[in-house]
Amino acid sequence: MSRVAVIDYGAGNLRSVAGALKHLGADFEVTSDPAKAAEAHAIILPGQGAFGDCMANLRKGGMNEVMKEAAASGKPFLGICIGLQIIFDSSEEFGEHEGLGILPGRNVRFSGADFEGTPPALKIPHMGWTRVHPVREHPLFAGIDDGAYFYFVHSFYPVPERDEDILATADHGGEFVCAAARDNVMAVQFHPEKSQDAGLRLLTNFLEIAKGASSSA
Repeated sequence: MSRVAVIDYGAGNLRSVAGALKHLGADFEVTSDPAKAAEAHAIILPGQGAFGDCMANLRKGGMNEVMKEAAASGKPFLGICIGLQIIFDSSEEFGEHEGLGILPGRNVRFSGADFEGTPPALKIPHMGWTRVHPVREHPLFAGIDDGAYFYFVHSFYPVPERDEDILATADHGGEFVCAAARDNVMAVQFHPEKSQDAGLRLLTNFLEIAKGASSSA
């Protein structure tokens, strides 16, 4: 299996991602070193936390540029949770913040407004098990049923500029984009490492994509 760099940029959630990869027998390394990340055959960018803080941490030592270069180079790239959001241009979380700009689009907050005579406000953050619906075939979702449950914890979600970048949707007070992909870049809002069999299958699929890319390089 090709070596995968799991990027540590102080955003949390590394232990569960590393645990899932270890369970799958993956050849991986958790690293905060931009040089090691640049040498890896594939990238996983996980994380939890505020968009602006995550981007500030990525900029330390130039990891943001390494991530953009990795995406542009054709390396298999998987973003998880905030790792989906920050591949887009911007987010409105606690002000306007610039993202990596790998895919065009912005992140917006779920609407929680509650008006007299309407049902209770939408629960924010969106937390728990929710069905995911791929909108097109993609090797990341190979062998995973349409409507499989994945685990979510988030208050913001991406709105891609290009419909062709949308990979899957889910519902929380309405349909929202929960996965995006273009070429070698893939990202999901949910936590596959916490999503039992379906999540492990998705991570296995990514590792197979990485293995295939490495062997053909």
